[in-house]
Amino acid sequence: MELLDDKMRVWLENAKFVKPIPGVYVLYTRSKDPIYIGQTMNLEQTFTKYVDFEFEENECKQKTQFYQREFTENPKERQVELIEKFKESTGNVPECNNEIKVEIH
Repeated sequence: MELLDDKMRVWLENAKFVKPIPGVYVLYTRSKDPIYIGQTMNLEQTFTKYVDFEFEENECKQKTQFYQREFTENPKERQVELIEKFKESTGNVPECNNEIKVEIH
């Protein structure tokens, strides 16, 4: 289930080459199931931290094999939209988003 129009990218091969701009991203398992919908004001900084520190020892996010990303000036709003869309489609939020609180109106 791909959530963004961006092509599916292999995590470690491509994560270090993302641009330092605001965006949302979706992390996927080996079977391409979405496990996390994230947002950041600097994709490069966030992805570099994930790669260098193995997702800050977050076991849920360590299942990541693929990702998609989308550049946007309003990443927090777009994250909420994507989580709402995912929840409407599946009845749940992505597995790793259960660990954080996201304001959904």
